[in-house]
Amino acid sequence: MGDQPPQRVRRLRTFQLEQPGQLRSSADQALLDLASNDTLGLLGHPDLNAAAQAAIASSGVGSGASRLISGSRPEHAELEHGLAQWLGRGRVLLFPSGFQANIAALQLLADRHTVVLADRRIHHSLLVGVRACGAKLERFAHNDLQDLEQRLQQRKGSRCVVLSESLFSMEGSSPDVDALAALCQRHSAPLLLDEAHALGVLGPGGRGLGHGLDGVSLLCGTFGKAFASGGAFLACGESLGEELLQTSGAFRYTTALAPPLAAAAAAALQLIASSEGDQRRQQLNQHAQQWRDSLASAGWPRPAGVGPIVAVKLGDDGRALEAAAALEDQGVLVVAIRPPTVPEGEAMLRFSLRPHLPEQALSRVLKTLEAFKRP
Repeated sequence: MGDQPPQRVRRLRTFQLEQPGQLRSSADQALLDLASNDTLGLLGHPDLNAAAQAAIASSGVGSGASRLISGSRPEHAELEHGLAQWLGRGRVLLFPSGFQANIAALQLLADRHTVVLADRRIHHSLLVGVRACGAKLERFAHNDLQDLEQRLQQRKGSRCVVLSESLFSMEGSSPDVDALAALCQRHSAPLLLDEAHALGVLGPGGRGLGHGLDGVSLLCGTFGKAFASGGAFLACGESLGEELLQTSGAFRYTTALAPPLAAAAAAALQLIASSEGDQRRQQLNQHAQQWRDSLASAGWPRPAGVGPIVAVKLGDDGRALEAAAALEDQGVLVVAIRPPTVPEGEAMLRFSLRPHLPEQALSRVLKTLEAFKRP
């Protein structure tokens, strides 16, 4: 590991799902799971399990080929159609992972003649996509639309693409997506919006913060978070979707998403779009506000944003690791997020909330964190 300091070394750990919202560690300790992205609490839901099992019975576990060979299954078509209708988009294409979908998106929108203007805290997969397509990368200040507009004006006449997230995965903040989309539209700059963490939980009916905005040219969503399944998709207009189908190597040269995952995601979509989904979102949003209010009242800086991702910034890597260990001793699993995932000096605890939390969870967290507040 070379000169890697001990505080930056990552280690794999194995957990067993005990019940929804609870994991059992390899040390046989039951832990309240506040680390996973199961933000609607659908992991292990009987409807998702039944849909996956039915898909295995009818289509098998794997698809056996890429979509353009013989790997397309009814489960894929059903999910793509359902998502397109739900999101009001002309075309949806599935991918095995969000990382792969974002690379495909960049290769569709940009090339070596393109300037990509990306939020400074954009997801790593999008940065890899920029390198893969050969575009010139320029970063604008986090969620700072004034900085972005100045850069678009400076690049007037150039081919530009803008990258942002609707809900940033580590700190939980969001840009003004309406204003962002309008700005990109005024400057004729395609906007790729990563909605991985917002879909299912934010926006009208959980459709994300970019829903209904003409200025969003292409959006990426994943099934490994609120949908409690696996895989990802890109959603766009019909013409751009056809271009993606015809030209994307990331779509063409990969084995299709496993049918059970697609079937489970389709079942999750039905729940998300139902009254049950509304109830889960309402409860989640109540928790999110309560946690932010309580942390601020306890003397912590109020965590950014309004969604399920609640970041408590501790600054020092060692301090964040110690706080995570102390919480685990109290039966709470949360991960210390350190550079390079976040900027230097911004190590944090990242809490990922869900609708159904034990009543004592917040008080247990606040009591444990009291020892880690700066004097």
